[in-house]
Amino acid sequence: MEKRICPDCKGKKIIVGNCECNSEWRHTEDDGSISDCICDPDAECQTCNGTGYVSA
Repeated sequence: MEKRICPDCKGKKIIVGNCECNSEWRHTEDDGSISDCICDPDAECQTCNGTGYVSA
């Protein structure tokens, strides 16, 4: 069975979380830094189940 690189994660095994920034969301982080962004966590690719490859 032939393997090919996953088209969704491009072989990286994870989907990087999306970040959105807006000055109205400004808040102080636990370490005292100021952040305007809200980010989704990174997630294992659902297409290849974190392998980086799909069956052809």
